[in-house]
Amino acid sequence: MGGFPLAFAQPLLLLGLISLPVLWWLLRVMPPRPQRIAFPPTRLLFDITPKEETPSRSPWWLTLLRLLAAALIIFAAAGPIWNPQTGTAGSNAPLAILMDDGWSAAASWDARVKAADELIANADSNRRGVALVPLSEPNRDITLLPGGTARVALRQLSPKPYAIDRVDTLPALERFLKATGDSEIVWLSDGVDTGRGADFTQGLAKAISDRTLTIYDGGATPAHALVAAENAAAKMTVKVLRANSGGPDGGVVRGLDQKGSPVGEAKFLFTPNDRETEASFDLPVELRNDIARLEITGERSAGAVQLLDKRWRRRAIGIVSGATNDTAQPLLASTFYLTRALAPFADVRLGDRGAPQQAITQFLDQKLPMIVLADVGTLSPEIRERLNAWIDAGGVLVRFAGPRLAQGDDDLVPVKLRRGDRSLGGSLTWEKPQHLASFAADGPFAGLPVPKDITVNRQVLAEPNAALASKSWASLVDGTPLVTGERRGKGLVTLFHVSADMRWSDLPLSGTFVEMLRRVVDISGYTSTPGAGVAGETGAETVAPLRTLDGFGAFTPPPSTAKPLAADYRDRATLDHPPGFYGPADGPLAVNALASADRIEPIDFSGLKANRASYTNAEPRDLRGILLSTALALFLVDAIIVALLGGAIAAMFRRRAVSAALAVAFALGTVMGSPVPSRADPASDDFAVKAVSQTRLAYVVTGNADVDSIVKSGMTGLTLFLAQRTALEAGEPVGVDPSRDELSFFPLIYWPIIPGAAKPPQEAINRIDAYMKQGGTVLFDTRDAVEAPPGPNGESQTPGMLTLRNILSSLDVPELEPVPREHVLTKTFYLLRDFPGRFNSGPTWVETLPRDDGDDAASRPARGGDGVSPIIITSNDLAGAWAMRPDGQPMLPLTPGEPRQREFAFRAGVNIVMYTLTGNYKADQVHAPALIERLGQ
Repeated sequence: MGGFPLAFAQPLLLLGLISLPVLWWLLRVMPPRPQRIAFPPTRLLFDITPKEETPSRSPWWLTLLRLLAAALIIFAAAGPIWNPQTGTAGSNAPLAILMDDGWSAAASWDARVKAADELIANADSNRRGVALVPLSEPNRDITLLPGGTARVALRQLSPKPYAIDRVDTLPALERFLKATGDSEIVWLSDGVDTGRGADFTQGLAKAISDRTLTIYDGGATPAHALVAAENAAAKMTVKVLRANSGGPDGGVVRGLDQKGSPVGEAKFLFTPNDRETEASFDLPVELRNDIARLEITGERSAGAVQLLDKRWRRRAIGIVSGATNDTAQPLLASTFYLTRALAPFADVRLGDRGAPQQAITQFLDQKLPMIVLADVGTLSPEIRERLNAWIDAGGVLVRFAGPRLAQGDDDLVPVKLRRGDRSLGGSLTWEKPQHLASFAADGPFAGLPVPKDITVNRQVLAEPNAALASKSWASLVDGTPLVTGERRGKGLVTLFHVSADMRWSDLPLSGTFVEMLRRVVDISGYTSTPGAGVAGETGAETVAPLRTLDGFGAFTPPPSTAKPLAADYRDRATLDHPPGFYGPADGPLAVNALASADRIEPIDFSGLKANRASYTNAEPRDLRGILLSTALALFLVDAIIVALLGGAIAAMFRRRAVSAALAVAFALGTVMGSPVPSRADPASDDFAVKAVSQTRLAYVVTGNADVDSIVKSGMTGLTLFLAQRTALEAGEPVGVDPSRDELSFFPLIYWPIIPGAAKPPQEAINRIDAYMKQGGTVLFDTRDAVEAPPGPNGESQTPGMLTLRNILSSLDVPELEPVPREHVLTKTFYLLRDFPGRFNSGPTWVETLPRDDGDDAASRPARGGDGVSPIIITSNDLAGAWAMRPDGQPMLPLTPGEPRQREFAFRAGVNIVMYTLTGNYKADQVHAPALIERLGQ
């Protein structure tokens, strides 16, 4: 199906088109047109026709009309199919389906599953074995499966939330192909090269040898990705990537906070030749700091999501200087260099003019996460005590040396300092200025290139001790430290052994100075951990997974394969570390599907000798009916034209004008006088056969499109859950209208209540009343448990409950009570205590049945008899919890969203269905203890 989406079941029949020229010659002939002449006898002798008549010629356009009808019949006989299913080559060899199932396949997953299902169906019809090979599972055993088993295995696959390495699957594929021999391979590709794509295509070409290969690529939703989010001074930006530089493309990136509430939106647009563009959020810094998740609207993929943690927050940093030249010469002051270096990634706040201790107090009162002290000497005991407490709580203190610090005696430094400073390259010293030598491999500056142009003329020296090497983050050529750091409590203390201006070194003029401060600021985003490379720890601190993303970009509980990772983890997601949040809930670490430097490219198939196919979302359509109907219509038109040319119609109207008029009048009178056929009754034979052929659940159609769609999806989800967990294989749920549909076919009817909806007509009320009295059960769901006002009777005052009272006012409703703890409804299939849905705070009401007076009130037994409550009332929105999207993901979130709330909602639905189908047959369970006791005696 590489080009035109049309195929023929019997293409050899198209050879019949060759006969059209012969038909042209034959169809040009038509009998002579009758002539009307006067009757005088003498004329008869002159108008005697010869023995041989020359037939008349038909007009060319009439012949063309007949040829068109004949051609349509030939095309219809050939079995034309529009959008045919793209099968594989017509062979009996086993079929191996390679499936891309990384994050880049999620956006078009439905199309990929549909294509695989069609391939499996075609192979099953030819009794061919099928092997499913997800390229994310290199350790998976590749075996041939029957068609039905392969379909079940296909439904169990889902896209992974990380980039897959296809090369790892080649050894297992080679072993399978050697063991299988002749086979046919289909690669359902996503078209994205996330790494080593060329190695995979080369290895695949070598593995398949001369076997048939078909590659599916194109026709599906292209994958996009988000990387490199940056919270700059004026706005937040994020890069949007795509693999192919096709035509123009655009969309919207949405920012959400930790609770999932929208914060802002930003549009992006690709030009035809771009594979990378940018989306910008022009929001106040306070709102930008609240963004915890960026996602591309309408694209369900882990790659289209970027999670943000405290590292992306634009932190406020206070700068305090002890020098006096900051006011006199502001362009030479340390505050000038520090402000220029920190401004691109932090909000800088300068201390008020005055004593440094006043500025420090002001910043401590503002609870800033990081404070920079530039040449601040001795501090008062009160300020030191507050700073120590602030550091222990998670604050980051960065200090720069200077004359005041060199002469002071301060313990707010990571290492003990020698009094005074060391001068290099002066007239009174033999020592030369020193250059930067290296960064510690386990420090926060690890990985930064070591510049050769930084010169240090003066520094403060640390007292040598055993711990000095572990606290040194950057060192000079002579081995003396340039930067030292130490963890204290949950915070950090860092010291630059040079000044923050140009007096002691030219470090403030270098780009390395900016990157060093950026790394320290990143550490301040994680005050509970030392951050990247903080020395002095016996082991690297790890954080456990909190919430992870699935392949479609939705939050899920961490899978069993997820492992803790280092608190300074900055790489892309993997199988062991899926994307999501790790660590404590109040300060989690974000891991994304792609790293900031990652880019995506289209995969190159040029090295493979393969057939090409494309995904399609359109259903196959047989065109034979349309072509035959059109041909029949053309033949009718031809008959009418021949009649007109031959004068038959005109003669009929001339000779029988009165008769024809009477016939037409009679026909019109018959049509007008006949009663208009009424609409087919839904309770007709077809409806009844469909309803009783399988057990089906029903729901009331409310007329609200959104509610009806959710309820239909919910009832379908419950039906599927019943088939998976129980022996009941129910049919598709049916929407009913109580005012006109027959209800007795259904054991359970789910009725969602819309607040303020009009009361149903009395006919509908009568039908519901009869249905309930004949053994049916109606489940009323007001879906508003979270709207109940506080108080003992708050659940009865919601808008939905008031609407339900209006509906029930005309029904003969029995006395109701909340489901007792020992009611049969709590144990018909699962043992349940309550019946949650989207919400879990609403009670569930059933009919109150009489009980013996001698029963213990504390442990009420199950009701006797086989009666089932005709009415069940809840407000927990059960259908909303059951509703699933076509890809198997939940349609609506839960409140409060406990880990197994949706599972228990499905279990509640199973118990309700089993209760309506089986009655109180489990009532005898309450007598089990007595029976066991008697048997023991």
